[in-house]
Formats: sequence, C-alpha cells, structure tokens
Amino acid sequence: MVLTLISAISVYLVNKARDDTRWVLHSTAVENEISLAQLQIQRAESSQRSFLLTQRPEFRAAFEEASGRIPQSFERLRTLTRENPYQQQRLQQMVPLTNQRIEQLRQSIDLALTNRLDQAVESARREAGQDATRQIRDLGNEMRIEANRLLAARTASADVSQSRSALITSVGSGLVVLFAGLSIYLVRRSSRERDLAHARLRDINLNLESAIEKRTSDLREANDEIQRFAYIVSHDLRSPLVNIMGFTSELEELRGDIFRRIAELSRANSLPPPGVSDPANAAEPVLDGADEQLSQDFNEALGFIKSSIAKMDRLIGAILSLTREGRREFHPVSIAMRDLIESIVSTVAHQAAEADAQIRVEPLPDIVTDRIAIEQIFSNLIDNALKYLKSDVPGDIAISGRRKLGFAIFEITDNGRGIDPKDHQRIFDLFRRAGPQDRPGQGIGLAHVRALVRKLGGTISVSSELGTGTTFTVTLPSTWVGTNRDEQS
Repeated sequence: MVLTLISAISVYLVNKARDDTRWVLHSTAVENEISLAQLQIQRAESSQRSFLLTQRPEFRAAFEEASGRIPQSFERLRTLTRENPYQQQRLQQMVPLTNQRIEQLRQSIDLALTNRLDQAVESARREAGQDATRQIRDLGNEMRIEANRLLAARTASADVSQSRSALITSVGSGLVVLFAGLSIYLVRRSSRERDLAHARLRDINLNLESAIEKRTSDLREANDEIQRFAYIVSHDLRSPLVNIMGFTSELEELRGDIFRRIAELSRANSLPPPGVSDPANAAEPVLDGADEQLSQDFNEALGFIKSSIAKMDRLIGAILSLTREGRREFHPVSIAMRDLIESIVSTVAHQAAEADAQIRVEPLPDIVTDRIAIEQIFSNLIDNALKYLKSDVPGDIAISGRRKLGFAIFEITDNGRGIDPKDHQRIFDLFRRAGPQDRPGQGIGLAHVRALVRKLGGTISVSSELGTGTTFTVTLPSTWVGTNRDEQS
C-alpha cells in the first residue's frame, strides 16, 4: 500500500512537473512573440526613415515586410494569451495604436514617392514625438513584464515539482530497498520456521508411525486372540452339543420304550382296537386319552430340542467359518470381473428362474485382488437379492461398475421389497436380520461380506427404502492394497 501510494504521488508530481514545464515554455513563447512584435514595429520605423533618406526601394520592401508580419504576431499573441485577461486587455490597446502608427509611416512613404520629400520628412519628424509610439512601447513593455512574471512563477513551480518528484522517487527507491530487505528477512525467517516445522512434523510422524504400528500390533494381537477365543469356544461348544444330540436320540428311542410299556400296561384293562391283533407287536404303541396327549407333548418337546440343536449347530458352524476366513491368507490376482460375475449368475440361474427374475450384468472394471473373497462377496449379495424379491413382481437385478480415482465401484441393484432405513447398519451386524423372518438364514452373510470387503481395503454401503428395492455399493481398490499375516509379521 505504501509503495502504491508513493507511486501514485510520484506519477502525480511527474505530470505536474510536465505541466509546469509546458507553462514555462508557453510563457517563453509569449515573451518571444511580444519581442518579435516590437522588433517588427522597430523594423518598420527604421525602414521608413531609411527610405526617406535614401529613396532606395529595398527599404520600402523591408517596411512592407515588417508591417505585414506585425498582424501575424498580434494574432499569435492573441492565441497564446487567450486565458490571460491582463495580456488580452493590453493587446487590445496595442493593436489599434500599432495599426495607426503603421498607417502614418506608410503615408510618409507615399509622400516621398510623389516627390514631396520635404513634407514626408517633416511628417515623420512630427509623428515620431507623438504619444502613440510611446504608448505602443509602454504596452509592449508591460506585456513583457507580465510574461516575465509568469515565467518566473512557473519556473519556480516547475522547479518545486521536479524537486518533489525527485524526493518522492528517492523515498520510493529507499522504501523499495527497505521492503526488499524486509521481505528477504521475512522469507528467510519463514523458511527457517518452515524447516523447523517440517523437522517437528517429521518427528511427530515418526512418533505417530511408531504409535500406530504399536496400536496396530496390539489390535492385531487382540483380533487374533478374539479369533482364537471364538474358535476355541465354538469348538468346545460343539462337543457338548454332540452329546446333547446323542442323548436326544437316545431319549427319542427311550420314548418309544416308555410309551410301549404304557400301552402294554393299559392292554390288560382294555381290548385292542379293531384291526390290531397284538398291540405289543405294533411299531408305534396305540394310546388313548391322556396317554396319547402325553405322547404328543413329548414328541413336540423333542422336536423343539432337535430344532434348537440344529440351529445352534449352524451358528457354531458359522462362527467357525468366520474364524477360519479371518485367518485365511489372501492371494491377489488379476480378475476379469464380468466373467466372474457371469459365472456366479450361471450357478443361480435355476433359482432366478423359479423367482421369475432376470439378472443383467453390465460392463465391469477389472481389478487385482483375492478371487475367493470376491466370489464370496458377490455370491452373498446376488443370493440376497434373489432371496428378498417381491413375489408379485418380476425380479430385476442389475450388476454395474465404474472406475473413480483408483477405485472400482460396483453396484448390485434389485427391485425387491427393500430395507427400512433404520436397519441399514443393523443388517451388517453378526446374527442380525431385518424385516419379516420368512426366509432361511442365520444373519451372518452380510457380516461376512463386510468383513471381507474391509480386509480387501474397500467399503460397502446400502441404499434402500421399503418397497422400492435395494442397492448395495461395493468400493474396492483397483489394485491390491491389503496385507496378509506373513507380510505384517
């Protein structure tokens, strides 16, 4: 801002000095023109006297030349002094007097040309002492004095403007040098501070990397411990579960013996029903009344126990599968995604035909990652899309993909029954399911999918509304960025 202000002042002073110089030159031109006009008047008078004395024609020609130039000088003076009332006033008085004087000089020359030389000389002598000549000279001197006064004032103003301009220029140059030095100082100080900040940042990054590595190691150990714990617990749970299953089978066999014995005890007090000759030999004892109701209750209780055992067996199997998957080493390879998805679609073609659904596979970007994990991810998502279609609408499932900033983005879109927005995060939790529980499943598919996607270095999200279908978006790196246990160690 200071340099801009100084530059503006410097430009103003330079322009002012230029204007003052122009006015100095103008005043000089006015003074020169006044002198020229007076000189022409003097030439006219000298030429007139010389002609009267010598009668030589060249003096008459000089007179005519001088008298002809006087109006031109007055016209230039009138133009140069049009903004100066004082000079204009003097000029208006001087012009008629000069014209009158020139006319007198011409009359005396005419008298000499008509051989009346004595009269011409006498007239010239008489007219030379008149006031007109003195007035013309005085007016010219006054105009010259005014011109000299303006010239002095304008010269002084020009000198002041030039001095101020030089001073401002010097100050500006000094400030430029000062600011340049200050800028160099500030830049060097900023550079030093930046270097110090970079050094501190490097130290912080080293400490942060060390802390992250330690935390990562701790998390890895905790994760391994959790997986080992889950494996041990699920493995140990399977042993008593097998015992329960065995004892349940024995209890089911014992149930036949118990109710057959009840049937034998009741045979002594009642006749066998029509069509049965020997109840003791019947495959299923025939019971009546309370005994039959007791048998049905017993069968129902056994059915509940067997169903719970089967469900618990599936859950334990799922936990074991997840722990084994978490410990599996990934092997990245180049995958032609469209071919892989089409092979998955071909395996569920019969299921799609039963659901009256079409599966469209659009062009997909190829990626480098673990093939088995990708097959499990998209198999689960396509299977879910088929499983939760609406029964009254033909199914339409589309698999599309694109690249963006080093990532491959895949979308699996269906027109099924949709998912309530409040359940969007819940469906990715282990053993959690959303909506009516009218489809088979243990609630581990999407949890498994999310775990695999995260381990591959990607993300998964869902967009859905009830009754409007669902879109699962899987974002994966185009090239492998994951790590295996052997690499981590």
